[in-house]
Amino acid sequence: MRDLSLQPENSRSQPFELVNPGGSPGFLVLCDHASNALPEGYGSLGLAAAEFERHIAFDIGAAGVARHLSALLDCPAVLGRYSRLLVDLNRGEDDPTIVMKLSDGAVIPGNRDVDAHRGAVEFAHRIAAFHAPYHDAVERMIARARAADTVPVLISVHSFTPRWRAHIRPWHTGILWDKDGRLPVPLMAALREDGDIVVGDNEPYTGRLKNDCLYRHATMHGLPHALIEIRQDLIETEEGQAAWAARYARHLGPICAMPGLRAIRHFGSHADPALPISQ
Repeated sequence: MRDLSLQPENSRSQPFELVNPGGSPGFLVLCDHASNALPEGYGSLGLAAAEFERHIAFDIGAAGVARHLSALLDCPAVLGRYSRLLVDLNRGEDDPTIVMKLSDGAVIPGNRDVDAHRGAVEFAHRIAAFHAPYHDAVERMIARARAADTVPVLISVHSFTPRWRAHIRPWHTGILWDKDGRLPVPLMAALREDGDIVVGDNEPYTGRLKNDCLYRHATMHGLPHALIEIRQDLIETEEGQAAWAARYARHLGPICAMPGLRAIRHFGSHADPALPISQ
């Protein structure tokens, strides 16, 4: 990891935003797809402005939930400052979808020749300037927690569309996870006990993705974690964002106080059989 000690803590020039950086180190909230903005010099990547209001550009409502959750848990949060169309912070550098050329029917002209093989200089620039600094910031916040003799719980906030092509998605929320069920299993049980929502288990996506954000920062470190997906129509408004953050905060506190949860344990990964498992 590059040394960031001399860089401003929360400069507008950074491709990430730190919220409540001095908060309690017991939790760390992440929001990879918080923004639909693009940095200076990229125009609109050749897309119509309306495309940046769609889910292809950012996770609608997720940033608001992350901010409210950070406040309710009094913990730091790291938010991406730029659109996933520039570079996807929830993908590894070797993932072919890290710079999308086609997303839900929209061709992205500014990404046409940007990958590790064609347009390699621009690809390397996006990784170095926008992708790596975000992940360095996450690592720095984890290191601060560990220096305080705390095992942080990582919560990644995302949102999903109510419908995907012809399929209506029945879930209000979903928990994505790999092999470490310390937090996901009791969290899903608690949410279902609320009685008024449909909760997905690795729905509408899977948490078994090598080199995604939580694989990189939680699975490989043995930290407890969960990726939260919330349906976009439920968190389009400030009221909805606050309500869903409150729902999750209400459950996360008691669950993460359970004995044994806050420990470094390596469970391995379905996505990478070579990853070590704690004995």
